[in-house]
Amino acid sequence: MRTSHVVADVPPPRPDAPSGTGAHAAPATPGVRTRSQHQRRRRIVQAAAALASRGGVEAMQMRTVAERAGVALGTLYRYFPSKMDLVVAVVGEEIDLLESSIERRPPNAAHPAGRAADVLMRATRGLMREPELADALIRSLIIAEVEAPFGDRMASLVLRVATGGRTADLPPDDQLALTGSLVGVWVQELLEMLRGRRTYEQIQHRIELAAERLLAGF
Repeated sequence: MRTSHVVADVPPPRPDAPSGTGAHAAPATPGVRTRSQHQRRRRIVQAAAALASRGGVEAMQMRTVAERAGVALGTLYRYFPSKMDLVVAVVGEEIDLLESSIERRPPNAAHPAGRAADVLMRATRGLMREPELADALIRSLIIAEVEAPFGDRMASLVLRVATGGRTADLPPDDQLALTGSLVGVWVQELLEMLRGRRTYEQIQHRIELAAERLLAGF
């Protein structure tokens, strides 16, 4: 999966812009333009998430997202060329929220496995507040035809929190591979929960068990 390609949203010339010799529109301040683009992109992503939380990915019709976000359809496509690019962006927003939560309140478990499990269960609680959104995002990413950083970002986050910045005996690539495997277990367990086949307590037990086994060498 790949990250979304966000294209700069350059507005067309205003119809009332002065023309002729010696009459030129004042250039936009770069900082203001960048901030405006960021706010517009965030508004689009939030609109898409709100629609998905009520009707799944099927409700994330590009025209509907554009209308809800208050942008032109062409503007939406410049930021997000496809619906899957938009799904990827919504997932990224969820991970951003998780990272902010962890920065404010880091896990305090004594061992790496406990800290890793804490991150994943905190993510579970966050996603389960909007189960339709969680189901839509997870399923879409599994069958996605675009590249998204979901697995890599989650694995890197889990690894960073689990090790607490300390050096482990394992090579870095092996550490990332093991935390990636743990994230894979979590995704599958989350799907089982969304299907009604797992309770929160069962997922927590399985994640803690998997973390203890996979991160034993950390």
